[in-house]
Amino acid sequence: MTEPDYNNLVLRIREWARDLGFQQVGIADAHLGEDEERLLQWLHQGRHGEMQYMHRYGSSRARPSDIVPGTLRVVSARMDYLPHDMAEAERVLSDSQLGYISRYALGRDYHKVMRARLAKLAAQIQSEIDSTQFRVFVDSGPVMEKALARNAGLGWIGKHTNLINRRAGSWFFLGEILTNLPLPVDKSETQHCGTCAACIDVCPTRAIVAPFELDATRCISYLTIELRGSIPEVFRKAMGNRIYGCDDCQLVCPWNKFARVSAEPDFVARHGLEAQSLVALFAWSEQDFLKKTEGSAIRRIGYESWLRNIAVALGNAPSSESVVAALTSRREDPSALVREHVRWALDQHSACESCH
Repeated sequence: MTEPDYNNLVLRIREWARDLGFQQVGIADAHLGEDEERLLQWLHQGRHGEMQYMHRYGSSRARPSDIVPGTLRVVSARMDYLPHDMAEAERVLSDSQLGYISRYALGRDYHKVMRARLAKLAAQIQSEIDSTQFRVFVDSGPVMEKALARNAGLGWIGKHTNLINRRAGSWFFLGEILTNLPLPVDKSETQHCGTCAACIDVCPTRAIVAPFELDATRCISYLTIELRGSIPEVFRKAMGNRIYGCDDCQLVCPWNKFARVSAEPDFVARHGLEAQSLVALFAWSEQDFLKKTEGSAIRRIGYESWLRNIAVALGNAPSSESVVAALTSRREDPSALVREHVRWALDQHSACESCH
């Protein structure tokens, strides 16, 4: 039996990936020794907060062959998602009557889009070599996707801990195929942040505690998405009008001048969520929430956390009759969590009135 031509196969994988809507793919081996040490230190410091899944898998996150036995290589893929130019995002952030939703969550859930495309790519590889074993991941399992993508040549991990590509910025999703094929690996990307500290300086909650070090428990993305309980009061004012995630560190990154608006229809914003009024969003019933977030990554936080986040943003909005009325309408909400954040928000407006 002749040995497969793996170099030629990689060329074909890149071509198939482009046809499936990916902007780039790279190949990495399954070794992440130094990244494992950093991960364990990060966990030891408790910077993962309530994300127990991070701790549950521990070292296995840095050992793909522990997750999928027989893994030799990781096919790492990126897909651009930016639905609008950055000026539009900045316009929404600067208008505290609007709710800011992280740009990645405005369209269809990227997990579903990427997983389906990667499964097709893996099936094409398997059709070429019967002995191929694979498993697909899209931010859905204990895989260190950014470290693997860096090793696969897709970019470097910036000071904000997101992956940056010198030709595409950072507005993209990552996904992986773990496989037993001994594919030739790509050259790892080197770091190009230089002396820039824009992302560190702009972070509203000072979550980037040092270059390349993120304390997730301070991060607005964690506070609005991963955290299920009460948002610590110390961070509420800094959240501004960010009701689902935060993009500030990407918005200021100079490498994002190279980012391109995505041509992927699935990532087009839905239901006007790119610039919707906080008062209107707070009026949604649970049925409205479920209907308008169907197929969206936003749905995973649930209706209670959605209202909690918007209540904080309304507390930070300019005081007006409509804002106070919206908050007052949920003062006796069935959820104790929502009631607590509504009370805090109303207190902000009471304090404003006493200042005049």
